[in-house]
Amino acid sequence: MTAEIHPEQAGFFDLSARTKLRITGADRLRYLNGQVSHAVRKATAHAAIHACVLNAKGKINADIFIHADGESFLVDSDGEMREQLAARLDRYVIADDVQIEDVTEQFSLFHLLGAEAADVVADARAVCASRYGFVGTDVWATRAEHDLVAQRLALRLPLHDGAGEEAFRIERGIPRWGRELTEEIIPTEANLESSAIDYAKGCYIGQEVISRIKMSGQTNKRLCGLSTTAETPLLSGMRLWTAAGGPKDIGWITSAAISPRLGKQIALGFVKRGYQAIGAQLEARAAEDAHHVGSVFVQIVALPFV
Repeated sequence: MTAEIHPEQAGFFDLSARTKLRITGADRLRYLNGQVSHAVRKATAHAAIHACVLNAKGKINADIFIHADGESFLVDSDGEMREQLAARLDRYVIADDVQIEDVTEQFSLFHLLGAEAADVVADARAVCASRYGFVGTDVWATRAEHDLVAQRLALRLPLHDGAGEEAFRIERGIPRWGRELTEEIIPTEANLESSAIDYAKGCYIGQEVISRIKMSGQTNKRLCGLSTTAETPLLSGMRLWTAAGGPKDIGWITSAAISPRLGKQIALGFVKRGYQAIGAQLEARAAEDAHHVGSVFVQIVALPFV
């Protein structure tokens, strides 16, 4: 999904609310490598890796980024994962020389697209990361420096926040925790195999399931792009049916927005195997809409939208 960024997509994101954990100790590399789906040796001081923390059934416990910081690794995840992720990682520290520290309040975190961090904030710690399908730059600063760094960034780049950030994310086909990513989803179902999984690395929790799916080449459902020119709003939670109707639904919408670049409604949603062909017409309707009053016809489109 990585591609060149178009000038109109340049901007920065304030990710300071994300959960941030520091992993230290002599066994940190071996331990963390056994917990996540990507090869931790690839995480350096200058480049972050994207990975998933899984359970034994291959379902996602957390969606994370990891980079090295001296004699430690810094892990960041969605803000909602603060207690849950720390507890999940701590559960598997048995006889390892590993310490897990919550450093969420110590750091500000920004992500830049379309500009070099050194050109904007000369003294910032810059880490390459692909968070939106482009190779961008994470800028790590102390919490006390948050406002100053934000002001400097705003002089050079527009801030993507609120509805604008959500539309940008959906346009890029990027799944988010609590929407597309939950503890009932397997990474491959959310199109994370190319960004968050290293099939050549050593063993980790959930690896057997991920390897079986790779061998079979099939998943029960897959995250798809959906679009419509209708004015009836697309909403998260709408169920998806074949356009001709049928005895049961074949998926659901997870996120929706109006795309300023495409000028129409777009959405992300899971569609069951056998119904995922690009160009297929589906009907989206609220689960309780027995008479199809608010139904919307949508078309499956390739991701990313833009």
